[in-house]
Amino acid sequence: MSSEVKVPVLGESVSEATIGQWLKQPGEAVVLDEPIASLETDKVAIDVMAPAAGVMGAHIAKEGDTVAVGALIATIEDSTAVAGAAPVAPRAEKAIPPASDTLPPKGEDAGDAALSPSVRRAVLEHGIDPSSVKGTGKDGRLTKEDIVHAAQAKQATPAPAATAAASPAPASVPAAPAGERREERVKMTRLRQTIAKRLKDAQNTAALLTTFNDVDMTEVIAARDRYKDLFVKKHGVKLGFMSFFAKASVLALKDIPAVNAQIQGDEIVYHDYIDLSVAVSAPNGLVVPVVRNVDQLSFADIEKAIAEYGKKAKDGTLTLDDMKGGTFTISNGGVFGGLMSTPIINPPQSAVLGLHRIEDRAVVRNGEIVIRPMMYIALSYDHRLIDGREAVTALKTIKEAIEDPTRLLIDL
Repeated sequence: MSSEVKVPVLGESVSEATIGQWLKQPGEAVVLDEPIASLETDKVAIDVMAPAAGVMGAHIAKEGDTVAVGALIATIEDSTAVAGAAPVAPRAEKAIPPASDTLPPKGEDAGDAALSPSVRRAVLEHGIDPSSVKGTGKDGRLTKEDIVHAAQAKQATPAPAATAAASPAPASVPAAPAGERREERVKMTRLRQTIAKRLKDAQNTAALLTTFNDVDMTEVIAARDRYKDLFVKKHGVKLGFMSFFAKASVLALKDIPAVNAQIQGDEIVYHDYIDLSVAVSAPNGLVVPVVRNVDQLSFADIEKAIAEYGKKAKDGTLTLDDMKGGTFTISNGGVFGGLMSTPIINPPQSAVLGLHRIEDRAVVRNGEIVIRPMMYIALSYDHRLIDGREAVTALKTIKEAIEDPTRLLIDL
């Protein structure tokens, strides 16, 4: 008797996905609710869980195939019914725990726990046995950083000296001829294809324009330095600059509603709420999870939400619901050292705020040249909906709120 493996429901308006990777090969033992395949949708990677225990049967769909929701992609055979096969024995290292207890207790080996897509990619890339690595994530779960650190430690460990009894070394692979030019072709992931299409659609559809300003970060840096220890102690999360810019953006979007609006057909949709999309770098590309009702959240709430999304992005565990919606986006290229950029809007949104690196620059204050920590900020917007005056005013409001954070408290 066999069990069918079908493409699960992927979320609202998502009807198909791509087989990213088969995690179980035909003939391998399978445990109920164990990840057996990874699907790539337009936004996230989703694991297909085993509907039954047994032995992996045939792969009906290959890696790279596009499959629809509900499509049959594989079978799982009853281990006792496989011809000539004895009951499947558990893995030699450790039996995989049942679905009701997939996370190992803290401090225990996390090698057999269900691995996130990003961790599995790191395991394959670096050739690390996950059962030999101690997880530092929540409840002992392995993270991508754990695998990378294990790989670095492995490379740093000197190889054991050869002994007289050692077998002869295999013939070395000849080095590539000097000056040889090589190319590698890698199929774009579904996520990268979607990013490319959406960004190009934004350029083709919207009348994009960008306005710039610079911000003196002196007061925000001072406030952060003054309260960061107390903030962590009380809220359990670091006080970053993003929450200041999120709050400043709220002021600007309330004053200039068009910047928080969208064009739908021949209508303009104005929102009385602010759902903030935060651009986050993930293993497969840029993703934009949404902090909802950010206008009603505290600094701590915003920082906690952003920190959680950042961790989920690295672990490859973001869901479609995490990225659905959004009325305005903040993208921080400064974390990568970017000095200035013209960010592209995230359709159907009408504007995006770009942040950049902070650097000391000479500026004039009260007739004197002084050194201040300055940041360039950019607002890209759809000129079909937002006039230049509105865009410049919104960016100026953000600048003034950051340079005088008291404005964030008194809604000015």
